[in-house]
Amino acid sequence: MNLITGATGLLGSYLAKLLLTKGERVRAIKRKTSNLSLLGKFAEQIEWVEGDVLDIPSLEDAMVGVDNVYHCAAIVSFIPSEVEYMMKVNVEGACNMMNMALSSGVKKVVHVSSIAAFGIPVNGKLINENFSDPNINKAFWYYRSKQYGEREAWRASEEGLNVVVVCPSTILGAGWWDAEPNSLFREIYNGLKFYTTSTNGFVDVRDVAECMHRLMQSDISGVKFIVSAENLSFHEVIWQMADELKVKRPSIEAGKFLRAIAWRTEAIKSLFTKQRPLITKESAELASINFTYDNEKIKKAINYNFRPMKETIAQTAQVFLKSQKEGIDFGAFI
Repeated sequence: MNLITGATGLLGSYLAKLLLTKGERVRAIKRKTSNLSLLGKFAEQIEWVEGDVLDIPSLEDAMVGVDNVYHCAAIVSFIPSEVEYMMKVNVEGACNMMNMALSSGVKKVVHVSSIAAFGIPVNGKLINENFSDPNINKAFWYYRSKQYGEREAWRASEEGLNVVVVCPSTILGAGWWDAEPNSLFREIYNGLKFYTTSTNGFVDVRDVAECMHRLMQSDISGVKFIVSAENLSFHEVIWQMADELKVKRPSIEAGKFLRAIAWRTEAIKSLFTKQRPLITKESAELASINFTYDNEKIKKAINYNFRPMKETIAQTAQVFLKSQKEGIDFGAFI
């Protein structure tokens, strides 16, 4: 039996569908209010347990008879008011998962961390699995939350749990169009005028799910992997998205001055509208940093070749356009 946390989210939903198509049994945790739309017909094949990673009794119930755990549940936010809850879910939630896996006799855990857990690169150098930001405790709160959550996985590994950690880069693929980074498709379609030139790693959601499954099936233990397909500038990615959506390319570079105006304007607007700001001070700062990641370790470990991001962007744009015609706010490849 496989247990998945975060199965109603982007990565978790594709992982659940992958396991089910391979004939494996899947149990997943959800809240009463969870939206199962990304799972489609596969939702009926999942054994659901109501609860969350902060509810220890529900985790105890969820892990009865479980061999493999995929811990995907996490909060991604750069909004100050959401920091406290994000830290609880990403750190305390990871701690709860690892402790319960240890006490329940789980055979193996694949813990989803993030490239964010590595922190900020030194002089823009290529980041591999050995890199460690000496200033991680001063980094963006999301970066800290993923680093601290990852430490819980390594702590459990030291206590005897069979753990593998994956650090995906920016995940793209059909899903919720109001959730970053897929919200870029909607914003570009609606006439986004600005672009940034910073570089980051990108990967297809289906590739991340496949890598996680292969690692679970392998004898690999106590190892961390960067899961990333390509290092691209947001300029390239945004223009590719625009081309596939058949709309005008964003033409104004959002430099430091424009980003500063943007996050302040969004902060003021959110006070009156009570809506989440599209850009914050942290995300504006993030847009000025170039990140590049080395994916050789995962490619060699499981003999894996990633999809080209151009293909992922094209396929995601097709699903987006289809969902627009159907009047729905999400899409899925399968």
